[in-house]
Amino acid sequence: PSNVPSQHQILPRRLFPDQKSKWTAIVEDIIQRHSQGQPILVGTRSVKASETLSTRLSERNISCRVLNAVRHHAEARIISHAGERGNITVATNMAGRGTDIMLQEGIAQLGGLHVIATECHESRRIDRQLFGRSARQGDPGSACSFVSMEDELLCRYIPTKIRKAIQQGLEHHIPGADMAAEQTVHWAQHSAQKIAFKQRSSVLRTDTWLEDSLSFAHGDIE
Repeated sequence: PSNVPSQHQILPRRLFPDQKSKWTAIVEDIIQRHSQGQPILVGTRSVKASETLSTRLSERNISCRVLNAVRHHAEARIISHAGERGNITVATNMAGRGTDIMLQEGIAQLGGLHVIATECHESRRIDRQLFGRSARQGDPGSACSFVSMEDELLCRYIPTKIRKAIQQGLEHHIPGADMAAEQTVHWAQHSAQKIAFKQRSSVLRTDTWLEDSLSFAHGDIE
């Protein structure tokens, strides 16, 4: 059990038919929360995505701090200030791991740090790590993920016909399309994790075989 009761609020996943509508919704959500002074940490899967979001926000006269593989200097310092009033921090999902994000005075009353995942990762564990940046040690906080049917995860693991069908359903607001899209995300992550498990098992078997073979050879030499 946690030391203090959790106030972490995981909001329902937001689903979109394409990348354009997804990024538009992300920018609007950031602007709305920023206008209230709530600090926001945005997690991206790639350097390109973080730079693209930074450009979109700049076009709306909204400044943000970008932390990615290109701008990795003072990583911990940038992440540690993510809980200050009005701050928008855009970072690749794994940036600043292990850094405590302390909330500035008065931020708890605004809902605490809000975390946005701009795309799901192959591993749910990494998604959970990103969401875990907010609501630390009993502080309030929230998190939400945005997914489109054109995201890399779905393009890689979901057949095109299925993606296109769900895309049409989301575009025309067909009943049940959201539920189908949600199940598709779970399916894609499950497929990705299953493949990763097989790859790790194969590497382990190879390592074990090499260790046994080298040990046998070493014994013959002695």
